This record gives sequence, C-alpha cells and structure tokens, in this order.
Amino acid sequence: MEFAARTSIVLMVVFLVFIVGGVLLEIFLARREPKWPGLVLPVLTLLYSLAMACNVAAVGDTFPWGALLGTLAVGNIPTVVLLAIYVACREKQRKRSELDKMEIDDL
Repeated sequence: MEFAARTSIVLMVVFLVFIVGGVLLEIFLARREPKWPGLVLPVLTLLYSLAMACNVAAVGDTFPWGALLGTLAVGNIPTVVLLAIYVACREKQRKRSELDKMEIDDL
C-alpha cells in the first residue's frame, strides 16, 4: 500500500512539472518577436486531439457521435488554454509596441 501511495505522489509531481513546464514554454514562445513560435504548442495539442478522435472506433452498425464529440471537447482543453496564454501575451506585446510608438511620436 505504501508503495502505491508513493508512486502516485511521484506521478502527480511529474505531471504537475510537465504542465507547468508546458505553460512556461508557451509564455516564452508567445513573447518572441515573430508570432509563429507561440503557435507551435497549440497546433501540436490540436493535432494530438485529432489523433485521439481518430481512435474512436465504431461499434456495431452505428457511429459513436457522442464519444467522438466528447473526445474532441476534452482533447482540446489544452489547446484552448495554450491559445488563451498566447493571446494574452501577444496583447501585452501589442500594447507595449503602441506605447513605444506613442513615445517616439512625442519626441
């Protein structure tokens, strides 16, 4: 029992480090001057969710639309979160750029 508890704690810590690392990497990439590096992680998570949706198998004569839509909805949660981070970082960068232009015009 003790081994299972330790293993689950270690797995949760590794998962948390993975999630925090992904968010920090997205923030770093979104702040770069060209806008394309910040879109790499959201595109990868979108492709992964599409691959998960392709793994939904038809059972019998009917196609499982509910399972397919559920897989797409749950699989795209990381995509939406990463896109929100990207948009927030790019918006800050846009505002900073406009302020710099205003300061140059004032001179």
